[in-house]
This record gives sequence, structure tokens and C-alpha cells, in this order.
Amino acid sequence: MPRRRITTPALDLPALVELVECVADEVRAGVHEVHADPDERWHVRVHADEQVDVWLISWTRDQGTQLHDHGESSGAFTVVEGSLDEAVWEAGTRRLTETARSVGDSVVFGERYVHDVRNRREETAVSVHAYSPPLRQMSYYEVRRRRLVTLAHSWTDDPEAPPPAHLRRAS
Repeated sequence: MPRRRITTPALDLPALVELVECVADEVRAGVHEVHADPDERWHVRVHADEQVDVWLISWTRDQGTQLHDHGESSGAFTVVEGSLDEAVWEAGTRRLTETARSVGDSVVFGERYVHDVRNRREETAVSVHAYSPPLRQMSYYEVRRRRLVTLAHSWTDDPEAPPPAHLRRAS
């Protein structure tokens, strides 16, 4: 008899939003300690199981990611403190659309969602992020002549792991 592989279903998008908002409430209540590092984004995994991983991240001025996706993981994030700017690749218009995300704003996305998140303000920002299924791979991009160009793929279980060395840019 063939062996059946048991898989745990990924959380749906509404469940991801509910989860990040619940953890954000815990952060506000002091359940999770937040640190800030002026040299690199501070982050800690606050939950992990077969369905989802949840991260708490702080962003000091001018800290950000590089244009990236989360592979086959869907995700959500919510801003707990401060503000973040999110630039999202819009395939239809072939451009990046930037939106300011403020305290209480939540964003949810499916797999292969390409974005860049950063703090351009003096005040430290804090956010909660969840990925389901748990993060396994990220890809990094840049926009050239209104085209999204893949720079690298990276296997990782840490959304804050630095991109490959040749892709790193100053924050």
C-alpha cells in the first residue's frame, strides 16, 4: 500500500489577517518585547508550526527590505507602531505603487506578491508578519525599463535574512 503524505493546509487570507492583528494586540499589551537596532532590522519569530510562522520586526529610520516575494507562501502584516512605506509591483501597469501603512493598517497577500517595505520616518516602526505555509524561499527583484527582473532566489525560513551578498544595498 502506498504511503500517503499528510499535509497541513495553509491558512487562508482572512485567517492570516486575524492572526497578525491578534499578535499585534499582544505586542501592545506587552506580551512580546520589542527591541530596535539602528544598524539592522531587529526581528524575532514569535510563533511557528506546520501551518504558519509569525514574526515581530522593528524598523528604525531608513531601514527596509529589498524588492522581494515570499515564494509559495501567502502572508499578512500589520503595523503596530509608527509607519511603513510599501512599494508593490503592479504587473498590469508594470510599475511600483507606493502606499503609506500606518498604525492598525493590515496588508494581506497571496503567493508571489512582490513588494519592498521600509521606514522613512524618524520614529521606529514595529510590525507583525505571518506566512503560510511557513516561509521556505524568497526571490529578489529590481525594475528595469518597466520590467520586473529576477536577481536571485534564496532558500530561507527567515524573512529578515539578508539577500545574497551581491544583491545587498545600503538601507
